[in-house]
Amino acid sequence: MLHLNEEVSRCLLCADAPCGQQAARAIRALRFENLWTAAELLNRLNDEEIAAAEAACIHYDRPIRIAELKSQIVHDQLSKSEAPLPSLEINFCDMICENPFFLASSAICTNYEMVARALEAGWAGVFYKTICKQDIREVSPRFDAVRKEGTPFVGFRNMEQLSENPYTMDFDILRRLKQNYPTKRIIASIMGQTEEEWIELAKLAEQADCDAVELNFSCPQMRLTGLGSDIGQNPELILFYTSYVKEAVSIPVIPKMTPNIMSMTSPALACFYAGAHGISAINTIKSITMSHDAEVSEKKTVSGYSGKAVKPIALRMIHEMTGNPILHKAGIEKHMDISGIGGIETWRDALEFIQLGCRNVQVCTAVMQYGYRIIDDLILGLQHYMQERGIVELKKLVGEELKNIVLPSNLDRETMVFPKIDREKCIGCGRCFISCADGGHQAIEFGEDRKPRIVGTKCVGCHLCRLVCPTGAIGQAKRMPKPQKK
Repeated sequence: MLHLNEEVSRCLLCADAPCGQQAARAIRALRFENLWTAAELLNRLNDEEIAAAEAACIHYDRPIRIAELKSQIVHDQLSKSEAPLPSLEINFCDMICENPFFLASSAICTNYEMVARALEAGWAGVFYKTICKQDIREVSPRFDAVRKEGTPFVGFRNMEQLSENPYTMDFDILRRLKQNYPTKRIIASIMGQTEEEWIELAKLAEQADCDAVELNFSCPQMRLTGLGSDIGQNPELILFYTSYVKEAVSIPVIPKMTPNIMSMTSPALACFYAGAHGISAINTIKSITMSHDAEVSEKKTVSGYSGKAVKPIALRMIHEMTGNPILHKAGIEKHMDISGIGGIETWRDALEFIQLGCRNVQVCTAVMQYGYRIIDDLILGLQHYMQERGIVELKKLVGEELKNIVLPSNLDRETMVFPKIDREKCIGCGRCFISCADGGHQAIEFGEDRKPRIVGTKCVGCHLCRLVCPTGAIGQAKRMPKPQKK
């Protein structure tokens, strides 16, 4: 049987794909975990069309096996409900948004043409690249990727700072965007060096008819001290600048938080007490990459790290805010909303942020890698998930998993779940045996027949074997009381 994830990960996601728009769109839907849409599109392709698509594939190795993909997913997925898809409309900081997906303030939104294309593709809004009054000079090259075993990059390092445009030009761009896309949410991200600059830039955002203003307290790679994450690490400065901006404008004020700090709670509380309407979190993580092609002006330096690899860190920091009693109550009463950022690539990633209390999510690195087109699968994947669960309003998902986040001391340590091997899926590679022998409890036997066997008296239910299995042949048995030690 073809392994779905392995096969679709081979697809190059070509521009103007030679295999044809429908086949390419179906494979992309599979790549971004939108099985429902993929099944629908593949079902429309007949055998001749699929054969032609495979023949046209320009993959450097061998064509993507579209016919086999179709045979595996179409029947199961098309048996799902055919009820109308629910709306993704949601209220974020008193702004009605058509969906929760926004462009994050970054290189993906630096001019009118870029943002306009994104909005027309279906993004609900934009946090425009941070506007300042400084002379921004960037280095070259300024990006690097962290990869694993030939996969697309799991982490992304960037040395890019703020908008290089004159600030008057940027505000004119924002004004035109709002005029031409009145139903979209246009948010200006700003960074000042003084109290007066923060207020001036915020007022210019309001005069440009922006829906809100984001305060960048979090950029990790500013070449001057006292800016970006230097502010975000200091709750007093957060309180000071947020309060002054809040008093100066009537549009929502949304500070952007840095992860380069031990705890998100104190900075977030400073935002709350300053009267912020929302919080954006997290910005990139300070890091160093050492690959030989990662030189920046022939040197290496500390800069921001983003991408899929940072998602667990971002979720932990989101929970520090939404799990705090004061901030949790503020979210419920719509006094302060959270916009989640960090490693969002698929609709499932976005769902995790929403289930921890975010009413809005921002995407950057995934767009840099795959383009604005991923919005299709973000929207459809989330809609189909809601449809399958019978949920008609996105707000019903906000914070629903908070009750399941507990302290380590409150975890069940009296029961365990044994791994369970599916003999039909197992191909006898022995990966489970190696990992259990060298990194677990030597609880798997692997004989000449190349069939792994669980040794129940040694197994502790850690499930390392399940995580390393390349074919998904190891699942979970029922939870049961732990065997008594002799």
